[in-house]
Amino acid sequence: MPTSFTQPAAASVASATPPRIHLVIGPVGAGKSTFVRQLVQQHRAVPLNLDDWMATLFSPDRPSSPDTADVMAWYVPRTLRCLAQIWKTAEAVLNAGGDVVLEVGLIQQAQRDAFYARMGPWADAVVVYVLDAPRELRRERVLRRNTQQGATFSMVVPPHIFELASDLWQPPDEAECAERKVVIVPPGALRR
Repeated sequence: MPTSFTQPAAASVASATPPRIHLVIGPVGAGKSTFVRQLVQQHRAVPLNLDDWMATLFSPDRPSSPDTADVMAWYVPRTLRCLAQIWKTAEAVLNAGGDVVLEVGLIQQAQRDAFYARMGPWADAVVVYVLDAPRELRRERVLRRNTQQGATFSMVVPPHIFELASDLWQPPDEAECAERKVVIVPPGALRR
């Protein structure tokens, strides 16, 4: 892992500050999409959202089975393909001197570690923003978003998927916080 940031030539011409990767993580319903909108405006960054890609490319093919094993067997390979393409797009934006805001899941430590390993020379450019909220509040938000389908809606999150994703959420541990620039976003920081 690089110890210092090496700025690409295109970025040094385009801006005085090196491009950054704003990685937003947290469990379902924590307020990530709302926060991403704020970051995009603040940093004039390009947003890349896994749920948007999955909904656009694969929603019509999503299995309707309530069996979690069936859904996960369908979901995981498509997610990995989308993440690979999202990262290629992010690299193109970074090489052109722009910031990216990534909302790409990565709710487990191992997923984030694999993603950090993929970043190569951009590893030092990442800022990780962590959002969280009590499960009951998040459940209410997701149910409301499913019904209202407002500005941050990408796809319906069924209750069993909400519970599964909530159970899988692993906040950054001490090692991740020591290796990365991690910002814990207080719930009051969100403008709804």
